[in-house]
Amino acid sequence: MTRRRALVVRGGWEGHEPVRATELFLPFLERSGYAVRIEESTDVYADAAEMAGTDLVVQCVTMSQITPEQVAGLCAAVVAGTGFTGWHGGIVDSFRMSSDYLHLVGGQFATHPGKEPCERRGGAEDNFLPHTVRVTDLGRQHPITAGIPDIELVTEQYWVLHDDLIEVLATTTHPAQPWQPWHRPVTSPAIWTRQWGAGRVVVTTPGHSLDVLEHPSIRTVIERGMVWATRTASA
Repeated sequence: MTRRRALVVRGGWEGHEPVRATELFLPFLERSGYAVRIEESTDVYADAAEMAGTDLVVQCVTMSQITPEQVAGLCAAVVAGTGFTGWHGGIVDSFRMSSDYLHLVGGQFATHPGKEPCERRGGAEDNFLPHTVRVTDLGRQHPITAGIPDIELVTEQYWVLHDDLIEVLATTTHPAQPWQPWHRPVTSPAIWTRQWGAGRVVVTTPGHSLDVLEHPSIRTVIERGMVWATRTASA
């Protein structure tokens, strides 16, 4: 029986620990029957033959840059059926200058609101807020999030700019605080899928640090998302 092929692409901003973060999920992929290839750059996206034989791309590349040839190769592979997934800035804050990449993913990190200014001490924790990731009605029926309760976290809460071609499985709401410039609560998608050609895209926005990725519900969602996004027999 032919093993499914997963490509793990990692790099970019080291603050998201792309090596340690992706290595959390390698045992799951291997147990699930994937042959795993790891790349430390996006050069592989421009290799048409390699991408055509890849069933799933797991990306963890925050910020960074991508060439037109590389993003075209990634997009073509997804259109042809390759699954594409990732978490947090590794997928939704990647390649800010590439409109084609943003079009593929369907959403873009805008900010993560912080604590009240008087409580900030200059560290990453200034942006760690208690918040809830709420599973939507659609999410309660979807294979990725079915049975997952609403998730309580204290970490970065992503505010995402997005289009309406995404299927939102979970949301998070940013309250209107006196020190913020917005005047009413704003709800952002926190977990979503996107059909792109014959391919499936899955985005999970929580995942700033290893402890968040090891949260049982977040880890389950990411692992289920990998399986769900993988190329289907008809693709």
